Amino acid sequence: MRRRGMSGDLKWNKIMGACLGTAFAILVVQQVSGMVYHTKQPEKMGYFVDAPDESAAGAAEAALPIDWGTVLPTADLAAGEAAFARCQACHTVNSGGADGIGPNLFGLVGGPVMHRAGFAYSDAMAKHKAEAPTWNYDELDHFINAPGRYVPGTKMSFAGIRDEQTRINLIAWLRTQGSGGYAIPAPDPARQPGAAAPAEGEAPAAEGAAATEAGSAPAETPADAPATQATNPAPQA
Repeated sequence: MRRRGMSGDLKWNKIMGACLGTAFAILVVQQVSGMVYHTKQPEKMGYFVDAPDESAAGAAEAALPIDWGTVLPTADLAAGEAAFARCQACHTVNSGGADGIGPNLFGLVGGPVMHRAGFAYSDAMAKHKAEAPTWNYDELDHFINAPGRYVPGTKMSFAGIRDEQTRINLIAWLRTQGSGGYAIPAPDPARQPGAAAPAEGEAPAAEGAAATEAGSAPAETPADAPATQATNPAPQA
């Protein structure tokens, strides 16, 4: 009986010894690994990556409005017509064309907002018309860039066209669709590279004033969704 008791104690001693040995081995491996794979922070970086913060980038982007007198004469009309393909699911642009999900866009550029009689425009667009009654170049550009952000509450679900040159080409082409009487303004030095950006809270010079005086407004000019609604179309008003 005594021999069996000693044998049992020896068994448990072996188990405890194995556990302690394993724990000791783990600690030793950790220490050795830390010494072998230790990395030291360099005193001087090998190269510098200049990554400006978002605030600096935003200030650069908001520098100057588009100088329409410079960009429209050189715009790519074929590219503008191709860009209009995004809008065809909701708009027609031919003279006398019917309204669809969005209003017909013939004579849009330079025309009054909400011109299409009988079209169900949104309350948001009616409010916007009171503040900006004409689809001049700047207004179109802001709206096409981000419809829902520029006119909060509009039913136009199109996300917008972020690429500036694409918007310029599109607006230049739309001008050829019944808006030829709306003049292109003269180049504006205040909008060209090197000119000082408008102070915060100060509105840029109205680009449409000279054009409105120089040319007559087109006969038919819709609103609420000027030429940019094809992706995920939804009823708009």
